[in-house]
Amino acid sequence: MTRAPAVRLLVTLALLTAGCGAGKPAPAAEPAVDPNAVISAGLAAGVPSLRPVVLGTLPHDTGAWTEGLEIDGGVLFESTGLPGRSRLTELDPATGAVLRSTPLPERLYGEGVTVLGPRIWQLTWQDGVALRWDRASLVPDGRVPWTGEGWGLCHLGGRVLASDGSDRLRVLSGTDLAPLGDGRAVRIAGRPVFGLNELECTAEGVWANVYQTDRLVRIDPTSGEVTAVLDATGLLPDDQRAGTDVLNGIAQVPGTDEFLLTGKFWPHMFRVRLTPSHR
Repeated sequence: MTRAPAVRLLVTLALLTAGCGAGKPAPAAEPAVDPNAVISAGLAAGVPSLRPVVLGTLPHDTGAWTEGLEIDGGVLFESTGLPGRSRLTELDPATGAVLRSTPLPERLYGEGVTVLGPRIWQLTWQDGVALRWDRASLVPDGRVPWTGEGWGLCHLGGRVLASDGSDRLRVLSGTDLAPLGDGRAVRIAGRPVFGLNELECTAEGVWANVYQTDRLVRIDPTSGEVTAVLDATGLLPDDQRAGTDVLNGIAQVPGTDEFLLTGKFWPHMFRVRLTPSHR
């Protein structure tokens, strides 16, 4: 997810968004700790490290400020942000071609998205609401109140998991996004992982982009422990980074061990397989 400047003071200069300046600052409660340092300490303590092996690329809209990706029923759903530019878009996951696209109402700032049968839930960043979409028409048909910031969203069965840029995952009802308990504190080798962003729920765990890094963490949804780290450094070559922003967007290709990865304003989506790194 992302944010406009001057919303609040950044916790540390290390968390400044490079380039376009539309990045979202971390929540005020976040301590001035470099998330890369926390993740590196977890790797040093023995948390498994993975790397993406690129199998192919798909075109990606360089005007898409990607906030969420999810494949369901053979369709790739992408939620994009920024006021007046936020959309919910359906794409062909094999080609990247746009199938349908609908702007968000009222200049709402789109965030994470997840699909539950005929219903699609989409967060907004600081607008205080989550949108419910009718999948058949791709039109929003309801909304529920949302407390705090909305960042990432995914679902495991009937439960929805949400991030807000902190070190916690909210656990919610898939029916109305009502809270189910206090959520999960996410830890790597005993240390909190702040900046949890776009989410992807899989059978192996919950993947989360870590904001302002090129790393993703895989989280045990029951314990909150990080069980693996994906280092995507260099996935988008340096000579293609101009005008882009952070890595953000992960969707598992159903029935495979492959994923689509992209970022904000990136020119490509990458189809990858995750393999062990040798440190």
